[in-house]
Amino acid sequence: MAINKAIPLEAAPRTEFGKGAARRARRDGLIPVVIYSKSIDEPLHITVDRLNFTAIIRNHGVNAVVDVDIEGEKQLAIVKHIDQNVLTFDIDHVDLLAISRGEKIEVEVPVVHTGEPAPGAMVIQDADFLAVEAPVLSIPEEFEIDIEGLEIGTQITAADVKLDEGITLVSDPETLIINIVEPEEEDLPEPGEEGEDDAEGESVEATEEGPTNDSE
Repeated sequence: MAINKAIPLEAAPRTEFGKGAARRARRDGLIPVVIYSKSIDEPLHITVDRLNFTAIIRNHGVNAVVDVDIEGEKQLAIVKHIDQNVLTFDIDHVDLLAISRGEKIEVEVPVVHTGEPAPGAMVIQDADFLAVEAPVLSIPEEFEIDIEGLEIGTQITAADVKLDEGITLVSDPETLIINIVEPEEEDLPEPGEEGEDDAEGESVEATEEGPTNDSE
């Protein structure tokens, strides 16, 4: 599924800066945000509602395109970087990149697989993201790869992933995404074998250590 429209995002100008101001904003349920742009010298400093922005990321992914409304002035932007609190996982700070309609940008899109391989086979996913260049309003939310019934030895590379019209691959085409392999056999002991040996070993060791402790 591709993003086909920008998501409205209400914002307010930020006039106070520094760690203290950022902490106060977060206490008020706001996230400090900076919008960077290639066409302007100074970044824009704003705040957005934490619950609203968190819902956008949860529902639309990290490549969400937002239409930021700053007191009536609108700016299209995409998420560039998110800082999360290591304890609470709340979003503490966001960097956005200003973009324009019709522009193409390079993004990393998550890769997921669905289905189950053939009986006796195991799937290994070697790459979790794929770099592509896409129109800002046609960025895929994810690439879904169907592995249903795939046999051992099957490999899926970046070149095998189907891309929508207008989207071009940036990752190396030979990047391995999915590898269907034979599970490694675990060297498990026969029932009762190692357990009995270990028990005997522990018994002898305890017997040998006992007199030593007494003599001390």
